[in-house]
Amino acid sequence: MEKQRTYFCIDMKCFYASVECAERGLNPFETCLVVADKERGKNALCLAISPKMKSLGIRNRCRLSEIPAGVEYLTALPRMQLYVDYAARIYGIYLKYMDKSDIHVYSVDECFLDVTDYLKIYGKTPAEFAKFLIEEIGRELKIPSTAGIGTNLYLAKIALDITAKHSAEHIGYLSEAEYCKTLWDHTPITDFWQISTGTARRLASHGLYTMGQIAHAPEELLYKIFGINAELLIDHAHGRESCTIADIKAYKSRSRSVSNSQILPKNYTFEQAEVVLMEMVLEGCERMMRQKVIAGGVSIFVGYSFGTIAPTGGRLRLDNATALFSRIRPYAKCIFEQTTRQDVPIRRLAVSFDGILDEGCEGYDFFTDGEKVEKEKRAEKAAIEIKRKMGKNAILRAMDLEEGATAIERNGMIGGHRA
Repeated sequence: MEKQRTYFCIDMKCFYASVECAERGLNPFETCLVVADKERGKNALCLAISPKMKSLGIRNRCRLSEIPAGVEYLTALPRMQLYVDYAARIYGIYLKYMDKSDIHVYSVDECFLDVTDYLKIYGKTPAEFAKFLIEEIGRELKIPSTAGIGTNLYLAKIALDITAKHSAEHIGYLSEAEYCKTLWDHTPITDFWQISTGTARRLASHGLYTMGQIAHAPEELLYKIFGINAELLIDHAHGRESCTIADIKAYKSRSRSVSNSQILPKNYTFEQAEVVLMEMVLEGCERMMRQKVIAGGVSIFVGYSFGTIAPTGGRLRLDNATALFSRIRPYAKCIFEQTTRQDVPIRRLAVSFDGILDEGCEGYDFFTDGEKVEKEKRAEKAAIEIKRKMGKNAILRAMDLEEGATAIERNGMIGGHRA
């Protein structure tokens, strides 16, 4: 009989804001602090607010303009590298007590842990071990955290998201039986992991509003609504999840793509946006060369300033799969110039490369100068190596200095925010 496993899902409360409080020696439960870039205006999005502000009923991902006028608060400019450094230190705390093979980093502020074999080693119950780790993080880094404990990964996540909120020690626990007993009637159903508002609407159109109702619904109906995805929904309605951390570690995606996107800092003209798009194409090409892959197609997306205007874009298949900027640039330029409206300000851009293959699969047609291509590849790889050693801005192209270009600034960012 397979051993009953125990999983933790540990999340840092209001992570970015808590880090900024810790850096200032402030208590996040007593301090009103938001992490936002005031230079982006009153409608700037808050990346995080402190637990104190959440206790006042303020929404976590609010805009600065949505914070009630009577609330006095500190504003911290996002420092993404600092948050990554704190996340690494938290991971280091886990490594003191368990092997990395039993840790899955779900996001910068959330981890899944398989603690099955460690409970006996440390002589602790699941709740005691979870409390111990939470206290270690608080003691070393002054970052508050919560934990969900479950007999599978899904239940650990739900225990964190729903049950832990009602626990004085910020630790929730769920088994399959406890899940069915306490959460089958829970609403709103969007509180459950992977239940989006769109999924909730589709369920509601068939009179299904709770996990209990889904669990008792005819499976034929659910497969009719959701197709093969109904299998996961049915399992989760019963609190079942067969995937383990070992499965996640062993997973390899069959399809690959390389993409990047950005929201422009202001309205851009057609000409300015084209400069930024070419910078993004170059960034994608360099990324593919670092990964030793090539692309068989390129797609672009253009979003406009006025919400009533539909986005534009398209895809072109490359005559020969490649990662060279000089060979991909004409295709991206063609898509942009043929599909983009020139009379409307542009605010969003995205580039995606598909048909990803290992670089060893690259081939040339009869008209390609193979020697010239190889020379260019050597030059590009040399530039990439210099950037790796000296920084991304060590080598710039003329387009990076044109009006509206964003590469120089973006090279100093992490996740679209200042490092």
